[in-house]
Amino acid sequence: MDDLQGASRFNRRAIKVDAAQRLVLEAALPGRVEMVPLGQACGRRLGEPLTVTCDWPPFARSGLDGYAVRSADTAQASPKEPARLRVVGTVAAGKLASATVQPGTAVRIMTGGAVPEGADAVVMLEQTAEALEAGLPAVLVKRAALPGQNIAQPGEEFRRGSVIAAPGTLLRPGHAALLGTFGYADVPVYARPRVAVLATGAELQPVEAPLAPGCIRDSNSAMVAALIEQCGGVPIQLGRLADEPEAVAAALEEAMLQADVVVTTGGVSVGDYDVMAAIIRRIREGRSETGVEADEEPANKLLFDKVSMRPGSPTSAALMNGKLLFALSGNPGACFVGFELFVRPALQRLQGSEPEASLPAQVTAKLAADFDKGSPHERFVRTRLYVHSGIIHADPLAFGKSSMMASIPDADGLIRIPAGSSGAESGALVEVVLLNNRIL
Repeated sequence: MDDLQGASRFNRRAIKVDAAQRLVLEAALPGRVEMVPLGQACGRRLGEPLTVTCDWPPFARSGLDGYAVRSADTAQASPKEPARLRVVGTVAAGKLASATVQPGTAVRIMTGGAVPEGADAVVMLEQTAEALEAGLPAVLVKRAALPGQNIAQPGEEFRRGSVIAAPGTLLRPGHAALLGTFGYADVPVYARPRVAVLATGAELQPVEAPLAPGCIRDSNSAMVAALIEQCGGVPIQLGRLADEPEAVAAALEEAMLQADVVVTTGGVSVGDYDVMAAIIRRIREGRSETGVEADEEPANKLLFDKVSMRPGSPTSAALMNGKLLFALSGNPGACFVGFELFVRPALQRLQGSEPEASLPAQVTAKLAADFDKGSPHERFVRTRLYVHSGIIHADPLAFGKSSMMASIPDADGLIRIPAGSSGAESGALVEVVLLNNRIL
């Protein structure tokens, strides 16, 4: 298989990034559908097809303020010789005219008003002048009107039963207008996935704690929770766990009961205390944490346990109890990259996005500085993006090592540097993964 790169400790074989993303999207099927008030539906994806409940417009409707007339009565009208019509009534939006339009008459009408019977055109107010006819209100029409002029006909825009939007449609403010028009006070949308976040590592301390010797604060949990919220999920922070396999396994089982997806950070490498690597290995070997074999528990399945990339090659993913489990690196930079490449697409897919649309957008950019560090695996380099002379430039950020976090807040994208010994030279065209699909 071309996607496999070679064996490592625990018999882990690296899979290419694109292949790993495909496996994740195949496993992440759109999830629960829930009803939300119309005012809260924008930004969510539609969970069921919605159709037009009546022809629209539901009646012949005036497009502007003016006079409803018979076009034949205005055929010879001009500014010098206007047509004189007797005004027999007025109709406002939301009301019906009390009189029909007969030959030689007109009805004053407001924008959105129902065109009265007998009229086949509306003349805008600016093309008329008020007058009197035998002491009664009249109007002078200065230009000939064409049949249908300034009238929206019944069913012209929508026919009853036609589809407003299909499942998976990202609802925008314009959709809110349509759904309100057709009476959808509550809207079926894909539910925001609940995502449990667990950090492993005996060295981790609470954020509020003073640092003890040899320890660090748990910064990954807050970052991952913020990323989950950013892409529409609901984070459930379940705290920190020491590197004890049975305790971590029990915590994962409990997390699966609360969440649709579980994300862990730390413990995925090949060290003696890397507990998540051991748990992932059990899943790969067909053993659950309770010892039940894989054929009895088909909901447990390894997707991958190593990816041909830097940083974050130990990043792993599996199905556990039928739910997605992502084991990300404990190094902040690698954790961030692993989330963007694999967790974000999964959460987008669970919320109804099509597979290809769930992947992060990419652009081609011109490298603004040399990046001469080669790698046996594809490298993802944090970068600032800017546009100069109509060309997107990618300027690699400093402090880009796996363990470093200083450049994460400033990153607009991830430069994809192909595997090789030479890196890439300034001026080269490179592919850049956009973070949060931001647009320049």
